[in-house]
Amino acid sequence: MNHFQNKVVLITGGSRGIGRAISMAFAKEKATVIINYKTNDSAANETVQECKSLGANVEAIKSDISNKEEVRDMMKYIINKYGKISCLINNAFAPFTFDAENRQMADEVSWEDYDSQFQGAVKYAYNTIHYCLPYLKEEVDSSIINISSNLTKRPIIPYHQYNIAKSALESFTKNLAMDLGRYNIRVNCIAPGLVYPTNGTYNTKEKLKEDMITQTPLGRIATPEDIAGPTLFLASAWSQFMTGQVLYVDGGFTI
Repeated sequence: MNHFQNKVVLITGGSRGIGRAISMAFAKEKATVIINYKTNDSAANETVQECKSLGANVEAIKSDISNKEEVRDMMKYIINKYGKISCLINNAFAPFTFDAENRQMADEVSWEDYDSQFQGAVKYAYNTIHYCLPYLKEEVDSSIINISSNLTKRPIIPYHQYNIAKSALESFTKNLAMDLGRYNIRVNCIAPGLVYPTNGTYNTKEKLKEDMITQTPLGRIATPEDIAGPTLFLASAWSQFMTGQVLYVDGGFTI
């Protein structure tokens, strides 16, 4: 059963790390894959070539999703060229340093720090969803998948601005699910645990990784590829009666 042959999937931040693994997983399933990225041309080109080698129709579009005009133009371009958008995956987020030892404590975080993460979690998703919605409504079944974090459920390291922004993204997901069900648009979240290696986690200390592994029933740290399968599931007909859910992909760490 090929769930994705005629689907056009847009992945923000799709050229590196988790986004790249998701892009490649959809390419393997022969979806039309649109990789949105902001700055890194070489990473985008590399991911496009790898996706093409899997036999997929794939294109990278450079667009700053914090800018609504750029998002609008990107959507118009996709619709003009491919005729539709079937699935939107909001994976891009504002830059953030995951450094447990040098993080900002509660009394050190400025409102600007919170604001930049709210922009990355909620505004980026708001912009892409806003301009995708008219096209998602036209599809028989379409879906939006927002990438959150298991730190919303278990803030083992209280990265205040990041964790709270991701919690807002989960609330955004649930509220959208309530309203968009009438159009048969499903809206769900994937909440990964620590994923290694990605740009954000290269500096994770071995000690912290070991601590997390000992508290993870499946006994290891997630790889970017571990996040791809659950994303395919939420985008496919196999999850056709799931909406407003947060799927934790962390080897059982949050239990």
